[in-house]
Amino acid sequence: MANTPQAKKRIRRNDRRAEINGARVSRIRTFIKQVEAALAAGDKGQAVAAMGKVQPELARGVSKGVVHKNTASRKFSRLTKRIAALG
Repeated sequence: MANTPQAKKRIRRNDRRAEINGARVSRIRTFIKQVEAALAAGDKGQAVAAMGKVQPELARGVSKGVVHKNTASRKFSRLTKRIAALG
């Protein structure tokens, strides 16, 4: 258990950040699922529109440090490739 005041503050801060970061990752996953649902339905227009929402969320996740840069790049690349394959 934390003994010093700064260690106690660190625990409080970490709990708050974990909640915020978890919400951010969940939000990113939700947007990705919207793209995948549009892809499954074969609706290219809807997939492109959903992709426009995914890209800034992924970039924000990278800048905030909750998603690794290469992970975001890989997800974006694979989704883009699947949208292009719809024709």
